[in-house]
Amino acid sequence: MIRAYKKIVFLVFACLMFTSISPPLFSADKIPVILGFEGALSDEGVPAGWKLKERSGKAEYRVVTDGGEKILFFRGMDASFSMERKIKLDVRDYPYIKWRWKVMLLPEGGDVRYRSTNDQAAQVIVLFDRGRAISYIWDTTAPEGSIMEESVPWPFSIKIKVLVVKSGIEDIKQWIIMRRNIYEDYKRLFNEEPGVIKGVRIQINSQHTGTIGEAFFGRIIFEPAQ
Repeated sequence: MIRAYKKIVFLVFACLMFTSISPPLFSADKIPVILGFEGALSDEGVPAGWKLKERSGKAEYRVVTDGGEKILFFRGMDASFSMERKIKLDVRDYPYIKWRWKVMLLPEGGDVRYRSTNDQAAQVIVLFDRGRAISYIWDTTAPEGSIMEESVPWPFSIKIKVLVVKSGIEDIKQWIIMRRNIYEDYKRLFNEEPGVIKGVRIQINSQHTGTIGEAFFGRIIFEPAQ
């Protein structure tokens, strides 16, 4: 991804990073933290608690109902945009993230391994303090398990690890449930203990390939330690 684009992508995360935050107190009876799309919509159609960030092209999105659940639909035509939400969680208390997504159309030629083709139909990004983030992606070409590193240098010093958790068309147009141990993923990817979770982002990119991506996203759930 080109440097200028990286800076734009992570500017909002940067403002969260420099906000003083204290980890929540441990509680033995923690319940899952559910981030859904059931809230009232803004005049622009953005669900309550979420913020739309347009980076390139025009954001096409809507909230629809599937099986009684409000879900989010993204369509990126030569575009890059996201919705994000601030949270505050101690990853040791909530080490798991679970979500479901359904990709309808993958950006043709998308491949996270190359700057000129770094487009994905679906990303779920978890932001931590100390300028760290993990991006879980459904890539068009890069094989599952592929890991890439992206960063924004001084003055923000943001590092993001990109992990391909789905690849290709095999499960396209089907709901796929994903569940990751973000505590273990963080330690493996950054080789350090994680800090506090500060935000989550849902994103689509198709501006590098100039193609189209489409995806549905269900609610995002942070699950407590068992």
